[in-house]
Amino acid sequence: MAPPEVGRENSSKRHVMMAGVMAGLFSRFVIAPLDVVKIRLQLQWQNVPIFDQNPANLRVGPTYRGMFHTMQTIVAHEGIPGLWKGNVPAEMLYMAYGAAQFLAYRETSLMISKLPYNVNNNVKSFVAGAVAGGAATLVTYPLDLLRTRFAAQGNERVYMSLYHSVQNIYQHEGVKGFYRGSGAGIAQIVPYMGIFFCTYEASKAYLSIPHLDHQLPAGWSEATAGGFAATVGKTCVFPLDLIRKRLQVQGPTRERYVHRNIPVYKGIRSAAASIFRTEGVRGLYKGLTVSLVKAAPLSAVTMWSFEESLKLLKWMEPETVD
Repeated sequence: MAPPEVGRENSSKRHVMMAGVMAGLFSRFVIAPLDVVKIRLQLQWQNVPIFDQNPANLRVGPTYRGMFHTMQTIVAHEGIPGLWKGNVPAEMLYMAYGAAQFLAYRETSLMISKLPYNVNNNVKSFVAGAVAGGAATLVTYPLDLLRTRFAAQGNERVYMSLYHSVQNIYQHEGVKGFYRGSGAGIAQIVPYMGIFFCTYEASKAYLSIPHLDHQLPAGWSEATAGGFAATVGKTCVFPLDLIRKRLQVQGPTRERYVHRNIPVYKGIRSAAASIFRTEGVRGLYKGLTVSLVKAAPLSAVTMWSFEESLKLLKWMEPETVD
């Protein structure tokens, strides 16, 4: 398979970082409502029967029954802005993550290309993607945690502002509080990004072959390949993503979110065992449908906007590779 013509390795570090920021900013705003819905579903521990009027049961929070019902419930009780809860830290997260991810991918790809022996393109894409995902997650994890906690808030405000959230977490949970669930985050993102970039590069190369009977319009190969790669990768690692969300809302504020009955977990194994025991295998895949509905367009928009931003930057300001 021919090397991908994405142009990351042939672009300057500054252009790659700027394009990553622009891609993160645009894609996050478009996909924000689905992200909030996914987080609410992932945090829902057990369903309370709709006919059960016992106050002790009703205090655990609303019961969500699927993607559309969750969205309707949020709008009904919290208004349309409720679908964009946590958008400020999330925008910061996506911008920083996009810059770190694409830069790390570029640098790792260049290092592999300079090895004294040939490396299969699929292996190269997997390794570069895994390194990029791990590095970007470590750099931006506190913002990911803040995004989750704001999205988990209902009408009761746990945190009044971004500044208050940082101050509160540091005061009551220490620096470690910003990295709750980071182990699950790394364990999830490394294989996910490896699978994603490997699948993306292979799909994009195939869709870009000139002699295909039905050539896709300009930009569609990136979007299609990105959506397909996200679907494959997300399905493979989803249980770890759910565990990460459950761990991120642990701590002294655990019972103040929309779902007030989230159990106490001591780590990845504890969370996985508890969820499997009390909620079954399906419990590990809560929110998978909306996650896939979100992941495909998010990755499609991200990869398309990144590629187009990179082309625009190179056209506006031609640079030599650094």
